[in-house]
Amino acid sequence: MSGTTFDQLPSSARLWIFASDRALSSVEAERLLADIDVFLDDWTAHRTNLTAARDFRYERFLMIGVDESQAGASGCSIDSLVRHVKQLEQELGVTFVDSAPVLFREAEGIQRVSRDQFAELAESGAVTLDTLVFDNTVATVGDLRAGCWEVPAREAWQGQAFFETVK
Repeated sequence: MSGTTFDQLPSSARLWIFASDRALSSVEAERLLADIDVFLDDWTAHRTNLTAARDFRYERFLMIGVDESQAGASGCSIDSLVRHVKQLEQELGVTFVDSAPVLFREAEGIQRVSRDQFAELAESGAVTLDTLVFDNTVATVGDLRAGCWEVPAREAWQGQAFFETVK
């Protein structure tokens, strides 16, 4: 991690959020994070080390941030990150690299459903514009810190996509 922690990344740091299809056990999470730390220590773009760090939230959201003020992540370096996460998927028996599902909070905890299922839930009123959703499209660590990640559906892409009154 180049001696950097996630909290030390600047607000302008680029952000990727990978959401697991299930909560990881503490043993799985430790394995994931140890492996990601090794990857980030060696992560480069055009032979330049990237200043990167990770965070892991709610037992299922892996966040990778890169301070691009020194060196930016290139297409090849991003591809290597995604390949590495996909390899970890196989080792842990989870899915991280899939942007199609919608993740949201319910009384039972965090739910992950297909977009079609979320549309049905919205139509039936089971989820509303006030339902807390996870907007994994937030692009910077600053957006995450500003509270733009876990928000009512009305404030995220889910509100535009699934609720007629917002369109």
